[in-house]
Formats: sequence, structure tokens, C-alpha cells
Amino acid sequence: MGFPGTWMTESESMVYRVVPKCACSTIGQIMYYSDHGRFFEGDIHDATGGLHKWAIEDSQAAIRANVKTRSSYAFTCVRNPYTRVLSSFFDKICGIQRNGKRYRGNLVPLLIQKYGIEVGGPDGREEFDQIKSFRRFLLFVRDTIRWRRPMEPDIHWSSMSGHISTFIVNGGRYNHIFWTERFNDGMQEVLNAVQTPQAIDLGAIPRFNESEGHGPKRAHPVEAYFDDLAMHLVKEIYWRDFELFRYDFDDPANKMPVGEIDLDEVHAKLGD
Repeated sequence: MGFPGTWMTESESMVYRVVPKCACSTIGQIMYYSDHGRFFEGDIHDATGGLHKWAIEDSQAAIRANVKTRSSYAFTCVRNPYTRVLSSFFDKICGIQRNGKRYRGNLVPLLIQKYGIEVGGPDGREEFDQIKSFRRFLLFVRDTIRWRRPMEPDIHWSSMSGHISTFIVNGGRYNHIFWTERFNDGMQEVLNAVQTPQAIDLGAIPRFNESEGHGPKRAHPVEAYFDDLAMHLVKEIYWRDFELFRYDFDDPANKMPVGEIDLDEVHAKLGD
């Protein structure tokens, strides 16, 4: 029984279940700073010390013991499914990654060949029909999630509910789930609930958007990418995310939540 994607401060002040594309770089850096009084130099995802991570074998016993006994404040962060899947497309599919290469090696050539997607040329800087290519990407996302082909679903576009549920199913319980769109309010609630070795002024914390600049700029408003068919695909893939985290399925232009998250409902529906 494990806790994939779970990070914990070394002081065990807080436990965080990472959800990709939901401010995870900024949250990780805040956690790191709260213990050490400085930020990690580089992408926090590359840190192999200073922060417990389930992916680090030596951290697993401490994380398992803490989560099982619910000793620390546990939280996660979610994002509007429309903007999240769009961000995944521009960052992971169109963008050059920080290692100077395309994401997952042969993934982009596969998408170009099988789905007719364009990505803006070798460096992602050329003009291309973003809307047409994104809608074809959505077909690929649906195929990976529904039929697990031509590959397993990727963490960056698999549902938030799927990520969040593993923590619950294996014995954890969230104290708080907040929205990326109201980041300061949500993160402040976490910080108010815990004691950290280093004080944090959230207003002075920079945003660590590690994917920014990887790919082309979005040329259109969010709603332009989602016609009726695209919205149908998004509902098929992410219906539970809209339902549990109170996002507006009917209006892709509205990125803000339309209700409050019910933690008991989340645990009941994702805990089976």
C-alpha cells in the first residue's frame, strides 16, 4: 500500500498530494522554504533532499507512518479541467522540456502521425492551427484514459480525482482541498493550520511556474478551443472533477469554481 505523488516536509508539519498542473511547483517550494528558510535552487520536482517524497525510497517509511496515523495536516490543490488540459497541451505536447527535448521522446511524433496534430515546428515557435490540433489532442487523451491506448494515460492529463483518490483509498484523509484559482486564500488556510520552523509571508512568495515558456503562447481565449464535441469529450474524461471540485462544465470561459468543495463527499466518492 503506497502513497504515490505524496510529499511531506522534513519537519512533518504538512503532507501534500501532488496533482500535476495545479500549482505543484509553487506548493513544493513553499513546503521546502517552510523548513529551510530558502527555496530549492532549480525545479522542486528535481529535489532529492530537503523534502520527503514518496518517489524517494528513504522517505517512504516516514510518509506511510504519518499518513496512516493522520499525524499531519494533509492537503491538495485542484484546477479547472478546461484550463488544466489546455495547459498540458501547450506545455507537454507543443513545448520543449527543460532538458532541451520533447516530452516523453517519441510521444509527439506518435501524435503527429496518428492524430494529425501540429505542434509549431521543431521548437514550438511556428504558427499553427492551435484549436484544430488541441481538439485532436483531446481525442488522444480520451483514448488513453478510456482504452489505455496507444499508451497509458499520462499524469499531466489524467483526472485530478484519480490522483487524489489514491491517497484516500490507501488510508489517508485530506484536511483541505483548495483551488488554484484562489491560491492565496487556500494556501493561507493551510499555513494557518500548521506550525512551520520558518515563518512564511505568502504575499512575498513568487510563483514557480516551471512550465512557463516551454511552448507557444495560447493564441485564443479558453472557450475558443472547446466546441460542442470538445466539451463532450471533456465531460466524458473529467466529469467527476467538475462534480467534486465544483467547476462550471457549461461555460469553459468561467474558470472559477461555482460552489464549495465538500470534503466528506470527496472522501466518500473517491474512497471506494
